[in-house]
Amino acid sequence: MTVRVSPDSSNSPDNRYSITLRRGIGGLKAHTMAQFMDVVSLTKGIRSMFYMVTPNESSFENVEDVPPYVQQATPFFMGLMVVELVVSLLKDGTPLACVSDVVTSVSAGIISRMPTLFARGFEITTYIYVWDNLRLLELPWDSAWAWWLAFLAVDFSYYWVHRFAHEMNLLWAAHQVHHSSEYYNLSTALRQSLTQQFSSWVFYLPMALAVPPSVFAVHIQFNLLYQFWIHTEVIRDMGPLEWVLNTPSHHRVHHGRNEYCIDKNYGGALIIWDRLFGTFAPEGDKVVYGLVHKINTFEILHIQFHYYKYLWRRFNRYKNIFNKLGVLWKGPSWKPGKPRLGDHAEVPEEQWVNCLVQGHNYILFTLSAQGFDLATLRLLAQRSNH
Repeated sequence: MTVRVSPDSSNSPDNRYSITLRRGIGGLKAHTMAQFMDVVSLTKGIRSMFYMVTPNESSFENVEDVPPYVQQATPFFMGLMVVELVVSLLKDGTPLACVSDVVTSVSAGIISRMPTLFARGFEITTYIYVWDNLRLLELPWDSAWAWWLAFLAVDFSYYWVHRFAHEMNLLWAAHQVHHSSEYYNLSTALRQSLTQQFSSWVFYLPMALAVPPSVFAVHIQFNLLYQFWIHTEVIRDMGPLEWVLNTPSHHRVHHGRNEYCIDKNYGGALIIWDRLFGTFAPEGDKVVYGLVHKINTFEILHIQFHYYKYLWRRFNRYKNIFNKLGVLWKGPSWKPGKPRLGDHAEVPEEQWVNCLVQGHNYILFTLSAQGFDLATLRLLAQRSNH
């Protein structure tokens, strides 16, 4: 038998060139695909900040598969803060806040996420427990209509979380952290409470009777992310969208200490709940930001916990058990003999004046922070008009 062996041509110059070319084209395709996926990931991350995602790209069967959207949004938080700063400087020529206030807000945001280092978020954990043991029906996790229903349900639940956090003093002790800044910019959105998540879970539990945890885990994050961009003074008015969406204008009112601003505009992504339940107020007079009774500190632990000490002192001040309970369960401004939410007319007047220094709108003075009496402020205001 004769065996013929074909000559090995794998090392021929032409063949080596062909192999190199194919490998080069394959590598180029892989690199191009990787770049394309990076762009897709970037655009999806940006859209997530504004709730502009579709059910198809944000539906998951298992809660473990849901991406940590809030953690992934950190670069977008920082990027948008820089953009806001640049736009504000170009537009008004004034800084948005002092460095200490920004650092305090960012630090509060970091602290508020600390419990998730040790366990899944408290809201998700309790939600899964109710779902596993008490659910009445199971909506499809991959259905577009179930996705939209969950969007409305989470936002409706958030409205009541938020409203109770303002109208019940014990819950306000946690939420007041978010309102403690006297500035209003994107860094203010990060000023979150360490303790609020330990009470907010209650309001979402009815959803666990029907909505899968994975769907809830998506919307609870998107609802939070949406509320980041509305903490700005750069965007003034959004036209017809103001009727439906929660916008910077609506949320500026919510952060105001003016009498017309208090206990208004609780919505998360939508403002329709406030319009339905009578808690809506449009932006009017210049909004003065911060707590009614200023704390005048940037010390982060004090901001987080000082109100609990104040509650304890008020609680011990009364002998009557009903007054003691009123301190906890009624509004922050409540006093014996007053309505449940207190008398907003007794809120200290928001004295302010924009002082013109070298032709620029320079700084906002407040009576409590700067020690000016009202007559002096009015005189400064009159002079600034001339």
